[in-house]
Amino acid sequence: MNTWHVTDRLAREYASGSVTEPDAWSLEKHVESCARCAALVSAAVRAGDAGPVLAGLRTGLLLTAAATPPARRPPLRLPARRPASAPRPRPTGAARLVWLAGPGLPRAWGLALLIVVAGAPALAYGAGFGGARPLLLLVAPLLPLAGAGLSYGRHADPLHEVVASTPSGGLRLLLVRTATVLTVSVPLLTAAGAVLPAGAGGPGAAAWLLPGLALTLAALALGSYTGCRSAAAGLGLLWLAVSAVPAVAPRPDAVAEHLALVMGGPQAQGAWAAAAVLCAALLAVRRTSFDHLETM
Repeated sequence: MNTWHVTDRLAREYASGSVTEPDAWSLEKHVESCARCAALVSAAVRAGDAGPVLAGLRTGLLLTAAATPPARRPPLRLPARRPASAPRPRPTGAARLVWLAGPGLPRAWGLALLIVVAGAPALAYGAGFGGARPLLLLVAPLLPLAGAGLSYGRHADPLHEVVASTPSGGLRLLLVRTATVLTVSVPLLTAAGAVLPAGAGGPGAAAWLLPGLALTLAALALGSYTGCRSAAAGLGLLWLAVSAVPAVAPRPDAVAEHLALVMGGPQAQGAWAAAAVLCAALLAVRRTSFDHLETM
């Protein structure tokens, strides 16, 4: 049951043209099926600057219609109605989760997540690779970052205009999809890191959580300027440039020692927490930027 309705303030903003794109699309979709809200919006528009123009158009159309003889049209054939007893297909829980996460995620991002989660234990226990856990910690912050970049925007969602016409469009929808990405990726990656042997040492299995959260929030905040996909790609390359340089060394312990400096310890974790708070504050300031979907 839909409990959302147009408020007086939203109707006035729509009539004056100052309402955001997602709110305007939500309003226009809603008034198609809500007579009360349609009357409210109609009254607000008639009372605004566009009222005299619309009144003139209405008068002209009525005069034109009165002067034009009615045309004969073929009888309208309605499509066959579905039998009342026929079962209606209902989306499953998995289908709803896929829709909620965005259509760009299930293939590339989901496959990458499964490969990393399954590949790390396979390297550690199947191939005896001692640097599996540092390698997992190196890649783990990139997966939520990539998921956030692929979950929203006109490049990731071919129906983004339709999706954004819901009352939860804009930043609200982006945050919901980002939360879905984190809900899926955080438990899987943390559990994979916990079951791996210490091997070459390095920080703990959960050390990537704050860097991953900070990078994800940074991608959302930077995405308000450049679009989520470009922001996620740029931050991913920056993370690899800063953190993966020792990965070219043949010794896995060199990677672990470097990750311990980047992720481990109170100072590094405090710096990542401060960065996450700053990015969240910037995202709150830039929240209206996500209302203009053509730039995402």
